[in-house]
Amino acid sequence: MFPKEGGSLRDSFRSQWGFRLACIGSAVGMGNIWLFPARMSRYGGATFLIPYLLFVLLIASTGVIGEMAFGRAAGGGPVAAFGMAARRRTGRRSWGEALGLLPVAGSLAMAIGYSVVVGWLLKYTVGSFTGAVLANEGVAGFDAYFSATASAWGNTGWQAAAMVLAFAVMALGIGGGIEQANKVLMPMFFVLFAVLAVYIAGLPGAMDGYRYMFVLRPAELLDPQVWVYALGQAFFSLSIAGNGTLIYGSYLAREADVPASARTVAFFDTAAAVLAALVIIPAMATAGQTLDKSGPGLMFIFLPNLFGAMPGGRVIMAVFFVAALFAGFTSLINLFEAPAATLQEKLKLSRTQAVLAVGVLSLAVSLSIQGIVSGWMDVCSIYACPIGALLAGVFFFWVLERDACMEQVNLGRVKPLGAWFYPLARYGFCGVTVLVLILGAMKGGIG
Repeated sequence: MFPKEGGSLRDSFRSQWGFRLACIGSAVGMGNIWLFPARMSRYGGATFLIPYLLFVLLIASTGVIGEMAFGRAAGGGPVAAFGMAARRRTGRRSWGEALGLLPVAGSLAMAIGYSVVVGWLLKYTVGSFTGAVLANEGVAGFDAYFSATASAWGNTGWQAAAMVLAFAVMALGIGGGIEQANKVLMPMFFVLFAVLAVYIAGLPGAMDGYRYMFVLRPAELLDPQVWVYALGQAFFSLSIAGNGTLIYGSYLAREADVPASARTVAFFDTAAAVLAALVIIPAMATAGQTLDKSGPGLMFIFLPNLFGAMPGGRVIMAVFFVAALFAGFTSLINLFEAPAATLQEKLKLSRTQAVLAVGVLSLAVSLSIQGIVSGWMDVCSIYACPIGALLAGVFFFWVLERDACMEQVNLGRVKPLGAWFYPLARYGFCGVTVLVLILGAMKGGIG
């Protein structure tokens, strides 16, 4: 058995489904909404799903399980987990703790950049109800509106409000704040997107979008780009970075079934991505357009312009941005959790003190980078996420002993994982993570 590194000060999830919903909330984010539909459209429709699902299966059945189990074993975040593994291997925890600071810093940097995006979402959500967004006309009008929003100091109030809300939820604790928020927001996200999908299905021209989505084009599988971007999409969508999934795992009860939780998270994350595609690709088809845009331009310029031309467009846009805000908000909370928990662990701060310290620093930095957030996030996604994931994989599957690793992944299971798990995780997952890092550096990002 492993002694809990985090001690008695740590909060925990109140139910296994609360934990799973929180992990789903951390995984479901902008990549599901503004990136997956565009990549599915560009790289062969249903054909793209084949490599994507293969990579989701590989990563969920190795890396996601590993990070959940690693956090639970240590009872702490990356610093505690890496330190624990280092101590068991060499008798010295300091070098592990030092390396554990890297994914914590990466999580903080990602959260700072992501808070800018959540600020945009909050402004567009409110503007959808007031009519401020649809007051613009044409792509040029929406482009100008977004450019003003995304400029330096262009969205300060909305961004600050979004961050204050996130930190308020975090200050309420794991069970009383994060778990409860995800229990409400994640089901509502799926319900709202399902409503949108049903509405879009009834519009003229939507069938052309479905026809494109669900026709297999086997020749596309010979294109290396399809596999590269399917890998990037699966890797980043599952929120593997050595921080968020690991820290949530540290609050998980010992009797919980980690592999079952990993399967649930992978299923609902994939469902969210496909559901977004079922909304966005047919919606573009109703206007006689193909989906060739992704990222913020798709979400904040082209889709609002499209919604404005639809029957009931104001309502549709409001529902869309409410759902997107829920997804962004739950991911933002997860990203801030690792640095806040680290301050609690190392400096023995109270929950409120740790959240306040992270909040003040993050707010100051995030407001200052509004005009350069795209470059900021590129650096984080290309380097911070895969490096953090690789470090977590190496420490759990290489530094920690095999028997200790298998003990942790099989806790709470009636039937232990087969002999396939350890070599697949040790070589397959770690190898894929190295590949993501190399390809990202070469291509300027694949996630």
